Amino acid sequence: MLTGLHTIVYAEDAERARAFLRDVLDLPFVDAHDGWLIFAAPPTEIAVHPGEPDTSGRHELYLMCDDVERTVAELTAKGVEFTEPVADVGWGLLTRLRVPGGGELGLYQPRHPSPLTPERTR
Repeated sequence: MLTGLHTIVYAEDAERARAFLRDVLDLPFVDAHDGWLIFAAPPTEIAVHPGEPDTSGRHELYLMCDDVERTVAELTAKGVEFTEPVADVGWGLLTRLRVPGGGELGLYQPRHPSPLTPERTR
C-alpha cells in the first residue's frame, strides 16, 4: 500500500531552491548523497480539479498554513519575496511566494474541509 508522497520541484538553480527550503522554510531534510537534499514535508492532501485542455495533466504545489497574514509577516522578515498580495478566493486566503532559482509556490490558509483537520468547517 502507499506509504507517502514524493514531490519533485524542478529548479533552474537547484542549490538556491534547496537552500531556501532548508534555511528559510526550515524543512527537515536528509542528504541522500553529495548535497542532494530530500525534504520532509508537512502533512499532505491531494485535490483533483476539473481541467480544460490547457490545464489537464498540470499539477500545482501549495503550502498550507493556519494564519496566512502571520506566515507572510514571518517569511517576509526572513527575506521571502511574495509575488501576489493575499486574496480571498473563497476556498481560502491565497498568495504566492518566489523560490529563489525555482519559480513560485502558492501559500494559503484553507477555508475548505480538510482530511488533515476534520473539525475544520470554515
